[in-house]
Amino acid sequence: MAIQTKTGKGFEYACLKAFEGYLKSENNEVEISDNGAVSNAKSDYCNLSLDLQSKMDKAAQAAVRVIVRLEPLLQNSTGNKLYLTLQADKKGMEGDVRDVLAIRKDKDWEIGISCKHNHAAVKHSRLSKTLDFGDKWLGIPCSDTYFKEIEPIFDRLTELKKNKIEWKAIPSKDDNVYVPILNAFVKELKRLEAEYPEIVPQRFLSYLLGVNDFYKVISKESKKVTQISVFNMYGTLNRSAGKIKPQTVIPKLVLPTKFFDISYKPRSKNTIIATCDNGWTVSMRIHSAATLVESSLKFDVNLTGIPPALYTHHEPW
Repeated sequence: MAIQTKTGKGFEYACLKAFEGYLKSENNEVEISDNGAVSNAKSDYCNLSLDLQSKMDKAAQAAVRVIVRLEPLLQNSTGNKLYLTLQADKKGMEGDVRDVLAIRKDKDWEIGISCKHNHAAVKHSRLSKTLDFGDKWLGIPCSDTYFKEIEPIFDRLTELKKNKIEWKAIPSKDDNVYVPILNAFVKELKRLEAEYPEIVPQRFLSYLLGVNDFYKVISKESKKVTQISVFNMYGTLNRSAGKIKPQTVIPKLVLPTKFFDISYKPRSKNTIIATCDNGWTVSMRIHSAATLVESSLKFDVNLTGIPPALYTHHEPW
């Protein structure tokens, strides 16, 4: 497992531990629902240096201080147990980007937190010769024309993979690999939107951000601050606990209804920018995620434009 993955899992465990410690100190009945994900994350956390553990703990505790003010049901549900757990990675593949879950089974209530350690990337998605991004992302299959355009590029990558060629050995990688694949991807995304304009932009963002509302917690160690952003797209967060209301009311975000533009980032051959209405802009950088050539390519996705209604708080520690 890569170092970045291990530290990411370690931070998930730090957040789980911080919620448990804070809520128990407030005399709530709290139980961690142990599973393979919790055990593995705990192991990764324990293998980190004591200095890094301390920084993660402080970052996680800062996030908890903010989220408990926004979610009264974390503390105010007398006599009912709160369950905390971590989700397995496969949930992300299924469209659920949340890492930490807080659940009250008796009230059919839960919230989720996506934990990021020193980075803010959204979902990492792949393209390959056979992967139908239209069907997987949007529920609408890609055309035969798209697959015919990408087939020769991915066939070449498959041959290079068999010969264990390194990515850096491919001449003019941008022009010969990235550009033709991105051209086909952009053309197909525009075609899908033109055919289904009422649903494609919304499903595009829903796929990248996930099918559930969530709190995004980003530890920024160099600045000793934790960023908490509230992605309340479906209106399930920020509920009152009886007569106890949240200290801050979080608006429901409006998903995009159309693309204004999908084109290359200026002076780039590996990054496209999708600009949508309602304040959303997405950067998608395609790249190789390994030293040796693979038969698929990976998107590094970031939100470079967010709606003004997105609630974001920076909590120092």
